[in-house]
Amino acid sequence: MSSEAKTAESYVEKPRTLAELRAEVAAGRTKATDMAASYYDRIAKVNPRLNVYLSLTKERALEQAERVDALAAKGDPLPALAGIPVGIKDVLVMRGAPATAGSKILQGYRPPYDATAVTRLEAAGAVLLGKLNCDEFAMGSSNENSAYGPVRNPVDPERVPGGSSGGSAAAVAANLAVATLGSDTGGSIRQPASFCGVVGVLPTWGRVSRYGLIAFASSLDRVGPFAGNVRDAATLLGVIAGHDPKDATSSAAPVEDYAAESDKPVEGLRIGVPAEYFGEGLDAEVRAAIERGIDSLKAAGCEVKAVSLPATRYAIPTYYLVATAEASANLARFDGVRYGYRSKASETLSAMYRHSRDEGFGAEVKRRILLGTYALSAGYYDAYYLKAQQVRRLLAEEYLRAFAEVDAIVTPTAPTAAFKLGEKTGDPLAMYLADIYTVTASLAGICGVTVPCGATQAGLPVGMQVLAAHLNEGTAFRVARAVEAAQS
Repeated sequence: MSSEAKTAESYVEKPRTLAELRAEVAAGRTKATDMAASYYDRIAKVNPRLNVYLSLTKERALEQAERVDALAAKGDPLPALAGIPVGIKDVLVMRGAPATAGSKILQGYRPPYDATAVTRLEAAGAVLLGKLNCDEFAMGSSNENSAYGPVRNPVDPERVPGGSSGGSAAAVAANLAVATLGSDTGGSIRQPASFCGVVGVLPTWGRVSRYGLIAFASSLDRVGPFAGNVRDAATLLGVIAGHDPKDATSSAAPVEDYAAESDKPVEGLRIGVPAEYFGEGLDAEVRAAIERGIDSLKAAGCEVKAVSLPATRYAIPTYYLVATAEASANLARFDGVRYGYRSKASETLSAMYRHSRDEGFGAEVKRRILLGTYALSAGYYDAYYLKAQQVRRLLAEEYLRAFAEVDAIVTPTAPTAAFKLGEKTGDPLAMYLADIYTVTASLAGICGVTVPCGATQAGLPVGMQVLAAHLNEGTAFRVARAVEAAQS
């Protein structure tokens, strides 16, 4: 993407592949400690401009790198991610490291345990560099809602990186980590991956444990990886996926070798294209890039056919009822009592609750708490929340019918390329519509991958979203890999 970018200032630097870096560590040509140090040097130079990292975990990272170097020196077999520098979105907890979720209300909180996804990364040899900036409590589509300032897009620092996992996407695009973890509730991995020109993965709901993920909307939240290419993203998912006894909602289904699945040819696969994703509001340059991507799948031997998902037009209102209602319940625990920010205006218990929440939460989080509380209130539950759940079921059934006819569905990931900082902050509805192509898969619980699929004339990345049925991540990776191959 750096060769295509036409902006005056760009921080894009494509990371080397996992396989290349791991092979160098295994052969002794590169030390994991030296690799970690070089990434910290780059972070020191670039982070002040992009605001990607909120905190660094140098001591823990270097201890892990030393363990990897010791294994390599003895000639012992190395785990899958040996020495690979990885960043963690700040909604996932790491033992002893700050966990802010991008919010003032969690100021000073240092959890005493690791999220399961973090534990699995480290067990696979990954070197965890630090915690990445994000929209507050993962609520946002531009990463402008963080209490610690916006993240800037490495392709053009005057533009947003997408949200809410903007720091995770920008870190990979700027080579401030080889790979990262993010979370996706309504598009928070896929949309920033599209805006920053990297690969992002939405696993099937339940495929990756949510233990240690600071909750936004529990029936929608998912943990997933970002990487510079499809095969690396598939490798990351293979490491963090699988049943976890600490998360009763995690799936017990066996985990495929996603990297091997991504290597398989796509000839003969049936690819669905829904007309509902190519109508009013889709930028002409984005549409052209996606259509070229679809043509590349035809050239690779795929059968492309039209599918219909008419309930898509109800997706945004449905999502913003379900998600805000669950946020209202989940965020009730942040009250200034046990941890995090406590207002000094605390003469009484009720005053402490009121002032701590008013001062600790940002405007977008308070907006969603109010919307969700209203939707759950007496007299309105059936009209709003229950109706939204019924429509959600219709959306899921439409996908089930579509996947009976096709192996995967391809759409634009976002209706536009990255927009300018401040462009939509005054219009919440316009901001919400940035997720119009991603919230349907979130509501249906299916999986997907977004993969770079060209760029606009200004050099801004365009992403294609590849969706597949529940627990069918392997197919999504196969199709995404074919799209990726056509770009090279």
